[in-house]
Amino acid sequence: MTIVDEPRLTERGPAAAEILARAQAIAPIVRERAEEIERLRRMPDDIVELLRDAGVFRMGFAKSWGGPELNSVEQTEVIEALAYGDASVGWCAMIGSDTGLYANFLAEPVAREMFPSLDMATAGLLFPVGHAEIVPGGYRLTGRWQFGSGINHADWVVSGAFIFRDGKPEPDEFGNHDSRLMMVPRDQVEVLDTWYTTGLAGSGSSDYTITDVFVPAEHSLVFSEVHVAAGPLAQPEVHMRNMPGVPLGVARAALDYVRTESAARADDYRLQVTLAECEADFHATRSGVYTAMRREWEVLSAGGTLDDLTPEERAALPLSRVHAFRTARSIVLRLYDLRQTSSIYKPSPLDRWLRDTTTMCQHVVAQDRILQSAGAHLTGGTPSFRLALGLTS
Repeated sequence: MTIVDEPRLTERGPAAAEILARAQAIAPIVRERAEEIERLRRMPDDIVELLRDAGVFRMGFAKSWGGPELNSVEQTEVIEALAYGDASVGWCAMIGSDTGLYANFLAEPVAREMFPSLDMATAGLLFPVGHAEIVPGGYRLTGRWQFGSGINHADWVVSGAFIFRDGKPEPDEFGNHDSRLMMVPRDQVEVLDTWYTTGLAGSGSSDYTITDVFVPAEHSLVFSEVHVAAGPLAQPEVHMRNMPGVPLGVARAALDYVRTESAARADDYRLQVTLAECEADFHATRSGVYTAMRREWEVLSAGGTLDDLTPEERAALPLSRVHAFRTARSIVLRLYDLRQTSSIYKPSPLDRWLRDTTTMCQHVVAQDRILQSAGAHLTGGTPSFRLALGLTS
């Protein structure tokens, strides 16, 4: 893996260095098994255990829990290293490692009971599509959700739901239909075999249903209510920060692969120009991602809030994510064209990387809605996806 390290805000801590080293060691293993992972349409159990043993799922847990409390830059580096081996593994690691982040939005005694191990993984769709009826002590949750990435090996499933009282929409403080995130044990969730996709096939992002399951009120959360001391990892958009690690890891893998496979054509003009253009795009994009995150971390770790960022700095966070996803797809497509007919056969990883980057670019973090939201923030307009900017009201 030939990633050139960007200047660091701080030295990487020993826990972060160890987890990153383990992730880098896992990468060639999952690269060798990428076809199997894609064929199974989920991560094999032994690969899941490799991630658990490496400490990937515990990355976000605070030191007060005995966790490593990796900062956002360090978490993204780990995801990037895993995605360098396989995009679906990187994607599932990114989703599953949110457990410690969710703990910040739950009452600590409740969270400690829910997560007796720091190596528990979460999955689920955060958009409110479920129906949560208010009942004594909590909610009755019913619904069907898409995109349960990693749900086959998850311990808890978190799902967005609209709140109802006596069958009628419950308003929030602003008069809108209220919604919350509901956390349900995996054994109370039915997974549907729907994940037949162009790319990210190994992520197991199937639809799932929950039917009339009681969710205690304390097992629900909203990102506007933090139950721990304010800090860099107790912020409403924290679960989005490490997402660029997936496209960046795939783009780097594709660049390294083509350089190796094209060694015999070292003096080919088209090869030289295309590789140089792609390298330039990669380094500029990666620098944008990490620069935006480092600035955010610098402000938050000094006791500031997201409101202390300039409008340009705050917009740079979601914009750098969009750019990472779209640039990775562009890089892979140009390298695919460069390799011509050798790219079209499935043994070529370029075929899989092209499909993986195409599929991941359909996620909301890579869509125009993010551009609109960032642009609105810069112009004083109304963002359509406020959470991408860390706005909850």
